[in-house]
Amino acid sequence: MIVNLNRKYLFTIYLSIIRPCLVMSHANMSSGSSEADKYSVAYVTVPSTDVGKTIGNGLVKNKLAACVNIIPQVTSIYEWKGEINEDSEALLMIKTRTSHVDKLTEFVRSNHPYEVCEVISLPIKNGNLPYLKWIGETVPEK
Repeated sequence: MIVNLNRKYLFTIYLSIIRPCLVMSHANMSSGSSEADKYSVAYVTVPSTDVGKTIGNGLVKNKLAACVNIIPQVTSIYEWKGEINEDSEALLMIKTRTSHVDKLTEFVRSNHPYEVCEVISLPIKNGNLPYLKWIGETVPEK
């Protein structure tokens, strides 16, 4: 009887005190809902890594991005002016504040050689909280 009571008591303590603390400590290691949508990742294709470096350096220098990764040698297949095209390009993966995406897009459009350049962005829903804070520190609010 005492063993059964102790198990029930321990289980109740676990559910009401210990488990919520474990869940909260785990949640503090990721961004959680307070940081959701505050930061975004933008993708831009460029004709070469040299063009990518020029655009990437400009974005970081102008505080429009915290980091720009250049992924070389992606193959893009697309329709343009009624023809199917296949080109070798590089892909920029850009981390920024969501509030800066419009200015980032404007910068890319004015520095990109394509007539219509790809700039798409997605909100970062979750991630490493120290990394997300670094993005916020590196790219100040407007």
